[in-house]
Amino acid sequence: MNVLIINTHQPYPFSEGKLSGAMVDLAAELARGKGHAVQTTTMTESYDIETEIEKHLWADLVILQIPVNWMGVPWSFKKYMDEVYTAGMMGQLCAGDGRSREDARAQYGSGGQLDGTRYLMSLTFNAPAAAFDDPDQFLFEGKGVDDLMFPMHMNFRFFGMAGLPTFASFDVMKNPDTERDLIRFQQHLTPYL
Repeated sequence: MNVLIINTHQPYPFSEGKLSGAMVDLAAELARGKGHAVQTTTMTESYDIETEIEKHLWADLVILQIPVNWMGVPWSFKKYMDEVYTAGMMGQLCAGDGRSREDARAQYGSGGQLDGTRYLMSLTFNAPAAAFDDPDQFLFEGKGVDDLMFPMHMNFRFFGMAGLPTFASFDVMKNPDTERDLIRFQQHLTPYL
């Protein structure tokens, strides 16, 4: 299996990215330990758009390590998506949006070329787990992490990718339990590698 791991961490004064780095390293180590080929991309390093498209075409599994910032992905990964995924819309990652004048039945978003490619999001939150999936909670009003990340799921689905269950670490700044998070992450990844 070919595994692409994308570290979307963007350094902030209060977050150096050590947990994201440790999770990326763990995922790469696990994949290589099972004999899989691994490539990585890190938002803090330069990248070539065509090379990133080729990595996506090569990958059977894309693992995204995402520290959730302002209820979404870091700006540097949004820039990456704007550059790489937009370039991939020229036929490599998808055939437009799937519709054509010749076939009015084709549905919007059905033009993806990455059928058979799976993706897995690993999210880190400052928010505690109790803030999600509880209608009595103030901010998320009963919504879960996948509700919050719905636009990301749609981005990957647009390219024909199939989602695996999302992993999340909570309260990583105020009440971190890094050792437990890494154990849980390993347990979460193992069935898919």
